[in-house]
Amino acid sequence: MFVAKEGDGLEALVRAAVPLCREAERLHPRVGPGRKPAAPDWLLAVLIMAATAKRRKSKSAQYRFLDRHRAVLREWTETEAFPGRTQYFDRFRRAHRLLQAAVELQARRAIAHGWADTRAAAVDKSLVPTRGTHWHRRDRIRGHVPAGVDVEATWTYSEYHGWLEGYGYEVVVSAGKGAAVWPLCASVEPANVREHRTFPAKIERLPPQVRYVLADSGYDANDLAEAVERRTSDGGSRKFVCPLQKPKRKARRPWRETRRRQARRLRRDRRRAWMSRPFARRLYARRGVTVEPFNEWFKTLFEFHDRAWHRGLDNNRTQILAALFTYQLLLAYNRRRGRNDAQVAYLLDGL
Repeated sequence: MFVAKEGDGLEALVRAAVPLCREAERLHPRVGPGRKPAAPDWLLAVLIMAATAKRRKSKSAQYRFLDRHRAVLREWTETEAFPGRTQYFDRFRRAHRLLQAAVELQARRAIAHGWADTRAAAVDKSLVPTRGTHWHRRDRIRGHVPAGVDVEATWTYSEYHGWLEGYGYEVVVSAGKGAAVWPLCASVEPANVREHRTFPAKIERLPPQVRYVLADSGYDANDLAEAVERRTSDGGSRKFVCPLQKPKRKARRPWRETRRRQARRLRRDRRRAWMSRPFARRLYARRGVTVEPFNEWFKTLFEFHDRAWHRGLDNNRTQILAALFTYQLLLAYNRRRGRNDAQVAYLLDGL
């Protein structure tokens, strides 16, 4: 295992990222016709992480930084390969697959080392405003695309942001009592994609140690609850800790229920009764000190509050997932230095 030393900064992050990105490429190899590029995909993921850690926002600024430090990056990654500018720009859009896998691999490593308490996990979606000019409804109807518009960004409404055009990232984090918050898995989609479509894919990828999944009322759905509460691979069970939404209106007359519908209603009634317990309310309160402040820390740390770093869905998938991966590496760096907190801003500023 690589042990970070005082003052090694970016070198520590790069060296720690290399084995994770190599393993991510092994699990998700490049497929299709043609010869494999000289610069492997894992190297692109590591270089993008390094440029993100230095908070170089545009791809041009990122490549200028990487090219200027080409010799030392080759030494840290222990490879002579290095992508050209055009290759970096083109392959940047596809790097999100490896970075998503690397985030999950780093989470497993943190759990194995005992750094992350994953008995409870919390999930939440956060919005990132688009870069450039807004594409308003009247222009969309007319088919007019103003200069600088990101045509892949979409509009959505939230109680916190109001109407916002951009992208949304969904992250599952550890929600242990009094422990540092670790991202476990994540995804990035257009802002209007609802939680009911993004969360199901993450349920099967949750660590087996998770016993409670905390979510706000936007995740309330029988399908999601039943998917979470199935038996895990190690034979354990999970509980979906989510406030149930009240029906908007009562039916004017009762209807005859099928057995399947009656069984689902009874399970929902049991979840409602369980959520009324003091233990469930205390458990749900952890969202307020884990995933909700995490989104604020993360977006402040990597300057996602005002706007995204790039235009295009795949570009922003790569960038946001690279930032999450960098955040995990900073947490691991802190632990190797004997600190069990999430105070990593000073590390990022000192790189």
